[in-house]
Amino acid sequence: MLHSSNYPVNENKLSLKKYIIIIILCFRIIPVFSQTTVDSSKKEKPKTGYNFGALPAIAYDSDLGFKYGALANFYDYGDGSIYPKYRHSLFLEWSRTTKGSGINQIIYDSEFLIPKVRTTIEFAVFTEKALDFYGFNGSEAYFNKSLEDQNNPNYISRMFYRHERKLNHFKVDFQGNILGRQLRWFGGIEYFGHKIATVNISKLNKGKDKEDLLPDTALLYDKFVEWGMISEDQKNGGDNTFLKVGLVYDTRDNEPNPMKGIWTEAFLLGGIPAPGTEKYSFSKVILTHRQYFTLYPKVLNLAYRLGYQKKISGTMPFYMLPYIYNSTSTRDGLGGAKTLRGVLRNRVTGEDYLYGNVELRWKFYQHVLMKQNIYIALAGFYDIGKVTGKYHFNTSADAEALAYLRSGEKESWHSAYGTGLYFAMNQNFVVSFVYGMASKRTDGDNGLYIGLNFLY
Repeated sequence: MLHSSNYPVNENKLSLKKYIIIIILCFRIIPVFSQTTVDSSKKEKPKTGYNFGALPAIAYDSDLGFKYGALANFYDYGDGSIYPKYRHSLFLEWSRTTKGSGINQIIYDSEFLIPKVRTTIEFAVFTEKALDFYGFNGSEAYFNKSLEDQNNPNYISRMFYRHERKLNHFKVDFQGNILGRQLRWFGGIEYFGHKIATVNISKLNKGKDKEDLLPDTALLYDKFVEWGMISEDQKNGGDNTFLKVGLVYDTRDNEPNPMKGIWTEAFLLGGIPAPGTEKYSFSKVILTHRQYFTLYPKVLNLAYRLGYQKKISGTMPFYMLPYIYNSTSTRDGLGGAKTLRGVLRNRVTGEDYLYGNVELRWKFYQHVLMKQNIYIALAGFYDIGKVTGKYHFNTSADAEALAYLRSGEKESWHSAYGTGLYFAMNQNFVVSFVYGMASKRTDGDNGLYIGLNFLY
């Protein structure tokens, strides 16, 4: 299965003021646009040997600076007998911004490194100078867009709902057959190393014109620390390591975009207490069900996903709240490119989550071009989710604190809807352009996400 980043390179918020340039080039898919006539009698041919797809991206953000980088996925299809499956996959991502944000990610995936055992290894370092932070427990957390709107009299800072995060992430996962490929055992180990701080305003202000300077003022994260909502022993982050064990039931006919089948998993995520971190060790149960239906052979399919995760023991630190786990990846959530498309990234945070997605996918163009199996798909989707288990924290603050803490609303469903355009090469390399809109203004406006893969 192709993997893609879960982090900002694929989470570009649509804003003409902020993003002046977005250049997306897919080196091996460009022929789709330059080819004027195609022999429609050509049928998909199994790939053999080595193949790769690449996606460079260039963008500009007035606060984070010029972004540059690239994604690449290398495949070994062997003799082609298992196509569209591959023998080995190596995903690489590297990007930087001139103000210090960065992504370094390597993901290896294979069922042949260890015979009959699927092995997935990931190592990543993410440096985010302005990660979204809105408080806790979804709708209960007060969000006032005017506080980050420079043209509004209530303006505080464009960085008001942000903080800095450096994340070192490492995992090794294994899956092996129990009853053939359909029922598999799952196990692994995963490490998170967080370093948290307030936004470095002086660094982001370097080189700015006077009218664009960010004010040097307290941000929401600073206020939460000051008021004790984020404790002193959590404010700078920490280390968390987990063991994972569970079951996977999988009858998909194709992993990147199944036309039929079920993909269901259930596993336990158990924290490994380490010296100095015992206080913030916890465990969760993770349940995810996905199902796929063919509406018209090889052309039109319907896919949906239901997910639930619940803390069953221990104490969660605030920096471990915004994660959605599954057997293939760990993603920020809820909100953003990988969960609720169109909702602000990490807008919905708590200890337990319930979420769902439904998507209609139409392959309206399928051909063999320059010896590559190509299709283009259009999709419409609806995403929904909510916090089902609140995060409990210190609320003994003064009236000023409570104004930022509580919206006066109870947690309710957060939803978004939109469309996506997908360019696929040899089934596995899928470039995605997804536009989503939040249903409620308190969850954001809209988002444009450019990256890899279907959502599930």
